[in-house]
Amino acid sequence: MFDVVGTLVEPCPSVARAYRDTGRAHGIEIDEEAIRVAFRAAWQRQEAIDAAATPAHATDRRRERERWQGIVADVFGPVAALPAIFADLWDHFADPRAWRPVGRGVDLVAAARGAGLEIALASNFDERLLAIAPAVAPLDAASHVFASSELGWRKPALEFFRAVERRLGRRPDELILVGDDPRLDLAAAHRAGWHARLVDG
Repeated sequence: MFDVVGTLVEPCPSVARAYRDTGRAHGIEIDEEAIRVAFRAAWQRQEAIDAAATPAHATDRRRERERWQGIVADVFGPVAALPAIFADLWDHFADPRAWRPVGRGVDLVAAARGAGLEIALASNFDERLLAIAPAVAPLDAASHVFASSELGWRKPALEFFRAVERRLGRRPDELILVGDDPRLDLAAAHRAGWHARLVDG
């Protein structure tokens, strides 16, 4: 089981560049460093909102879209073009051409397949992953794609892992999660009784 963003693929161009270019197309100028700082803070704010919800880390397609609307709004502020900027960014990151393989991820998937392991994806990405995965290597090696919006939970919720287990018909000790986030991947998987391997971000 592999995490996706940062583990197997990364945005190309970068998130900051994509936001800058999209804003510029709508007459908004923000430099990339300012976007990186604002994006990190916006991401953390949305993580805190999900953690404080009842139940914590529950999600669906509506919530995932709302989460990204909040992030885009925090980055750009109350500008008139905000709905159009959000729509363009949503569509941009839904395009397989916006993603490129991470070399380390390609090697990890190849090693897992060489060892005779079945490959699946377990990600906090939303439903857009369902269309991206078959079109981008090494995601296209996965026999199953589990996106948070479709499972109803985001990592690190225990329910995320239990939902995957039910769909695969597997016990926790039969599964290993490989990811780049110490909290969302390594610690959360261990709490669920899975094996886990952390790779460098």
